[in-house]
Amino acid sequence: MPAAYPIQEHKFDMVVVGAGGAGLRATFGLAQKGLKTACITKVFPTRSHTVAAQGGVAAALANMGEDDWRYHFFDTVKGSDWLGDQDAIEYMCREAIPAIVELEHYGVPFSRTEDGRIYQRPFGGMTTRFGEGPPAQRTCAAADRTGHAILHTLYQQSLAHDAQFFIEYFALDLIMDASGACRGVLALDMASGTLHLFRAHGTVLATGGYGRAYFSATSAHTCTGDGGGMALRAGIAMQDMEFVQFHPTGIYGAGCLITEGVRGEGGILRNSAGERFMERYAPSVKDLAPRDMVSRAMTMEIREGRGVGDHKDHILLDLTHLGPEVIHEKLPGIAESARIFAGVDVEKQPIPVIPTVHYNMGGIPTNYHGEVVQLRDGDPDAVVPGLYAIGEAACVSVHGANRLGSNSLLDLVVFGRAVANRCAETIPANMPHAPLAADACDPALARLDALRNASGGTPTAVIRDKMQRTMQADAAVFRTGETLADGVRKMREIHASFADVRVSDRSLVWNSDLVETFELANLLDQALVTIVSAENRTESRGAHAREDFPERDDANWMKHTLCWIDAAGNTRIDYRPVHSYTLTNDIAPVPPKKRVY
Repeated sequence: MPAAYPIQEHKFDMVVVGAGGAGLRATFGLAQKGLKTACITKVFPTRSHTVAAQGGVAAALANMGEDDWRYHFFDTVKGSDWLGDQDAIEYMCREAIPAIVELEHYGVPFSRTEDGRIYQRPFGGMTTRFGEGPPAQRTCAAADRTGHAILHTLYQQSLAHDAQFFIEYFALDLIMDASGACRGVLALDMASGTLHLFRAHGTVLATGGYGRAYFSATSAHTCTGDGGGMALRAGIAMQDMEFVQFHPTGIYGAGCLITEGVRGEGGILRNSAGERFMERYAPSVKDLAPRDMVSRAMTMEIREGRGVGDHKDHILLDLTHLGPEVIHEKLPGIAESARIFAGVDVEKQPIPVIPTVHYNMGGIPTNYHGEVVQLRDGDPDAVVPGLYAIGEAACVSVHGANRLGSNSLLDLVVFGRAVANRCAETIPANMPHAPLAADACDPALARLDALRNASGGTPTAVIRDKMQRTMQADAAVFRTGETLADGVRKMREIHASFADVRVSDRSLVWNSDLVETFELANLLDQALVTIVSAENRTESRGAHAREDFPERDDANWMKHTLCWIDAAGNTRIDYRPVHSYTLTNDIAPVPPKKRVY
């Protein structure tokens, strides 16, 4: 071990990387089960990106009308464009109900109906009677600050159960042993510049998405896909990375999110003629169509010359007819965001909006227990010992090719809870740690040393800007073979240019230049994997829409993409079958059909 980098060692039963909704639900759940648990996070827990989730969390509670978890299951399979794994979707939709009731008991301050039950609003793609009935009111909300309410509650519960937090620690690399098992993680304490090895029987990656690979994103600047980057470097493939969700309503020019809850409460999208154009694209559900369809419809309106503004490059979201009472009670945060970021009084003026990168359906492949799985010796579901992934960092895959709104907060709490339950069953508390090879940390230390002393000619910010602009231009809402091939060529060059990166600060204490360079390395790998996977998939499905292959091709493409990348930037693609079977006989699998609303 290099003498220049002394390492402090910590031993835990479990270590969780990330303190958003998924990470905190796992941390608190594991601690509650009696496992000695550490949570390491690069930002203060209540500053994690889950705090920005607005609209709500889906569960078929039937508080405000007819509903059933089976209807939720059907909607999620259809929303996924039949790329979701139906066993995992059944697990999520069934477990949604107890998971949300638990959250309420833990103290989440949900909005209430007149008779005191949890308030639920309609959301895109959520229906009743297997798509035949009216829209479902399924999305449990705490006004328009649901993520904020859940995050604070879970952090308080984690502290109450004596979980240990290591705050402002940046996870550098997974520590894997010769057998391919994960034995922990190496992290940098950014405040002191010291290195810490967290030994654990189980390591949970809950690091969120990588939205900052794009130029315009609703993601916080911290959303750099650190878990995915570490997994790729550990030789683990990423799954379904071509499916990147654009939220239809990011504030034009700012990217700040306007929740789908606005349309759930009756907001209307209008083009330059003032026309409610969604009636043409989704006649039955209109503005409450799934996000991929609304984003494409908006893009088509703009491309056909009906956009708004000097450049005719955005759309208007109209709330003026809702009235001040609804806005003040149900959408106070949205009114504030529109005033700050768009200079708009939503009671009198519409909000300028544009589709903006919002969510990554792809990620680290897992089963519904949150265990990371890999294709090994012909087994597509081989478990990687000691490694788990949950939340947006993972691909379970409950979202398939397109996530329905309000299923992401659900994904966090259900699978955070699932990991805690699984580990309580399989990992005895206070089990002794097997010896670790003396050189186990050497690859991670060599990488740290190389980047800390990187003296190339290109600053981190320059490479990052090129990556973000290339992804925005060539891997966006509409894709063609030509733009994707061009994008792959450019992204390979940008990925290679990282060898020439320059880090100007050589210290280890609060070295934001170094940390941003680590984040860029994580983003570059995932950006390249994303655009390579997109070029490879010659069909349109969910969020992946190709103009040269406009139809879904179930015969050839109803399968999960797996993509590996090596240190030199070479990529390799293989596939896993979609699980088109359910967990129990309580619901039959939904056979594929044309996805219309």
